[in-house]
Amino acid sequence: MVSINPIQLLLWTFRRNEKDVVNLYSALSPVMQIATGGSMLNFGYWSSNHTDPISAQNNLCMIFADMAELSSAKCVVDVGSGLSAPSKLWRDNFPNVVFYDVNINFKQLLFSGLQKNIEFVNATSTKLPIASESVDRVLALESAQHFKPLSDFILESKRMLKKSGLLVIAIPITTEKSSFGKLGVLKFTWSSEHYTLDYLKHILTTAGFIISDERLIGPNVYPPLANYYIENRSKLKKLILSEYSQYVEKILLKSLLKMKKTSEEKIIDYVLLKCKL
Repeated sequence: MVSINPIQLLLWTFRRNEKDVVNLYSALSPVMQIATGGSMLNFGYWSSNHTDPISAQNNLCMIFADMAELSSAKCVVDVGSGLSAPSKLWRDNFPNVVFYDVNINFKQLLFSGLQKNIEFVNATSTKLPIASESVDRVLALESAQHFKPLSDFILESKRMLKKSGLLVIAIPITTEKSSFGKLGVLKFTWSSEHYTLDYLKHILTTAGFIISDERLIGPNVYPPLANYYIENRSKLKKLILSEYSQYVEKILLKSLLKMKKTSEEKIIDYVLLKCKL
């Protein structure tokens, strides 16, 4: 059974420095794997044709890939690459693309083993060991909410990209209506920075990017994810309790219920942003 000290969990969530994020994902990523049966770590894009986690997660990855125009790319940097499941999916669909998966979490980089057309880079998001003007795309699929300071990542992306390149971000956001009281348990369990869309647009345009596409997809992310867990809780709870203490499952349930409620109240959302120089 995975042992998590509640005090440590609270400290990781409050401090949210790079080491804390590594510890948090190392401790809790298996919950997502247990609940979904796969290695994707994103919330997914749910629809009438994508009603289970793996299908929804793959759907989000492919919508993201289409937005990033991966079909015409040659060299792609995926920053905050998780367990590299997205890159493997993209590589299989776009075999002429070489992916550089960047992750500060070395254990996650080791998860997939050697992969064709995927190189693994153990580095921070704000200081990337990649040559200037050398890549076609910089991707941050549900990871940029952890980058601190985010502005440094934006500037690094600008430095690495060729003039015709694209920066594409998928990120949970809060709205102007968010507050400590309205976020409730998410203030503690949503262990990332709580950026607003206006703030994201500001730092992107200040850095010299032009936002060419913007899609708010929260209704296809949070409520259906929560509904899936609620409808299948009996089975999923049993799986989670085989590896984790009961309080972890209870926190997960409360977080999902709050996520659904705040999404429906338009306190949180989820945005896809396509940016060019």
